[in-house]
Amino acid sequence: MTETSGRAKRSEHTVGLINGWIAYVIWGAVIIYWPHLEPAKPLEILAHRVLWSLLFVAAITIYQKKTPQVKAILRDRKKMRLLLVGSVFIGTNWGLFIWASMTGHVLDSALGYYITPLLNVGLGVIFFKERLRKAQWTAIAIAALAVVYITAAIGKPPWVALALSTTFATYGYIKKLAQVDAIVGLMIETIVLTPVAISYLVWLQTKGENTFLANGIGHTIWMISAGPITAIPLLCFGVAIMRLPLTTIGMLQYLGPTIQFVCGLLVFSEAMSQTRLNGFLITWIALVILTIDALRHRRNVSTSFVPDPD
Repeated sequence: MTETSGRAKRSEHTVGLINGWIAYVIWGAVIIYWPHLEPAKPLEILAHRVLWSLLFVAAITIYQKKTPQVKAILRDRKKMRLLLVGSVFIGTNWGLFIWASMTGHVLDSALGYYITPLLNVGLGVIFFKERLRKAQWTAIAIAALAVVYITAAIGKPPWVALALSTTFATYGYIKKLAQVDAIVGLMIETIVLTPVAISYLVWLQTKGENTFLANGIGHTIWMISAGPITAIPLLCFGVAIMRLPLTTIGMLQYLGPTIQFVCGLLVFSEAMSQTRLNGFLITWIALVILTIDALRHRRNVSTSFVPDPD
C-alpha cells in the first residue's frame, strides 16, 4: 500500500467514523426530542413524523437521482410485499418509541435496544439458518435470563423493551430480505404509511384536537423537524456503513441505548430500582460476550450483528 493510498484509506475511515457517531448519537438523543412536541399526543406525533419524513426523503431521493429505483421497487411485487410488512413494523416501532419517551419509559427503551443485537442473532438462526458459535449461544441464553429475571421480579414481562426490540429486529430482517437501498426503502415505507397518517390527522382535525397549527409557530416548526430528524441519521449511517468494518458499526450501535440510559437517569430522572439495574447488568454481560466474540471473528461477522438503522 502506498503512502497516498494509506492516507486516503485513513481519511475514508475517519469520514465513516464521524458519520457513524453522528447517526447513533442522534438515534440515542432523539429520546429528548419527542417530549418537546407536547401537547401533541404520541399518535399525532407519529403521523407527522411519517408525513414530514416522506417530504424530506422525497427531496433527498430526487437530489440523489434515485427516483428510478423507487419506481422499480413500486413495480416489484415481491419487494413491495416485504416493504409493506416492514412499514407496519417500523411504524409500530416509531410509535412505541415516541410513546416511551413521553410516558416515563426511557430506561425500558434503552433496555429494548440493548436486547436488539442479541435478538438479531437469534433471528438469524430461525430465519436464515445461521450457525452460532458457543459464545453467541451463551450471550442469547444470558439475555433470556435477564428477561426471565425481570419478569419474575416485577411480576410481568418488560413488555415495552421486548416490543421495541422485537419490532425493530423483525423490521431489520425484513429489510435484509428485501435488499433495498436505505433511502429508497424509507421512501417506500413512508409512502405506504402516509395515507394512514393523513387520515388520522384529518380525523383529529374534525375533533378539534390537531395541535399542529394551534400552539404557535414554534410548535409547528418542532413538528415539521420530525422529517429531518428521521432522515439525517439515516444518511449518515449510509456513509458510515460503506466505509467502516461491520465490527466497528457493531460497537457504535451501543451508543444509542447508552445515551438513552443516561438520559433516562439524568434528564428524565426515572427511578433505577435494584431489579431494573440487575436486569441491565445481566444484559450488559451478554453484550460483552457477544462483542468479544465478534471481535475475535471479525472477518466473518454476520450482518445480523448490525441492526437496521431506519
